[in-house]
Amino acid sequence: MKITKEMSITEIVQQYPQTAEILMQHGMGCLGCVAARFENLGQGAAAHGIDIDQLLVDLNKAVEG
Repeated sequence: MKITKEMSITEIVQQYPQTAEILMQHGMGCLGCVAARFENLGQGAAAHGIDIDQLLVDLNKAVEG
């Protein structure tokens, strides 16, 4: 697994630009949000009521394949 819930949202999108669309599909439209710079993926998902496990599956599919 390349992406973990401990990674910052900004770090993920910078390393893997193709993940921006996946984040938006899951309801995380916070790419331009100030919180995206210091919140990790797990915190952002919890704040938006998003299933972190499914989000991680989808994000890692996007970067692995």
